Amino acid sequence: MAHKGRDTKRKALRHQGTLNPRPNLVTDLLFQTYDFFDADDMIQVKYEMLRQVRVDQRPVTQAAKAFGFSRPSFYQAQLAFQQNGLTGLVPQKRGPRSGHKLTADVMEFLHQARAKDSTLGTDDLVQIVKEEFGVVVHPRSVERQLSRQKKRR
Repeated sequence: MAHKGRDTKRKALRHQGTLNPRPNLVTDLLFQTYDFFDADDMIQVKYEMLRQVRVDQRPVTQAAKAFGFSRPSFYQAQLAFQQNGLTGLVPQKRGPRSGHKLTADVMEFLHQARAKDSTLGTDDLVQIVKEEFGVVVHPRSVERQLSRQKKRR
């Protein structure tokens, strides 16, 4: 039964983006001894690593190694925690947060181009954006943005 609960928690952690991708590197005794400490839980692992350095005065190099991190990763986690508390320990998605190349002006231009010529495909629209705005975009980005705007209308 405990196995099913563990799978459920791992699934939730994965969904939230907080599943530790390398739980096998966590060698700290607490995580090896007590069920409360879960090496799969990235937030718990980072917090305990920070706590041991701050409260228990454990050297950074030792703590980072025991929790499966590098020294630079320790310092990144420390800064994130100081600035944002526990939420700072949640891994951030990499890359742009939105279609930053497909601005409102670009999308309006594409809608007008499609209104004039309904036969324009995605590849045509990509070429138009490159010619008119000097911006290189991926065809799938254009498709997604057009789909999002279509749903909103």
